Amino acid sequence: MIKVGKKDLPWREGMTVADLLKDLGDSFPYEVVRINEKTVSKPNFDKTLVPDNSEVFLIPMITGG
Repeated sequence: MIKVGKKDLPWREGMTVADLLKDLGDSFPYEVVRINEKTVSKPNFDKTLVPDNSEVFLIPMITGG
């Protein structure tokens, strides 16, 4: 299992950040996620594995003036 926010989700071997976001069905264009204490940027989502028992934080980028 992995924890995303307050949700517990099933983990599977070989799961990447891109897979996780697809499984969540969240259409928000996240640019950064944090897995435990490691920060991962969008260009690395498809090659970064999510370990079992991880805590994942989805970090939205905020712009403004």
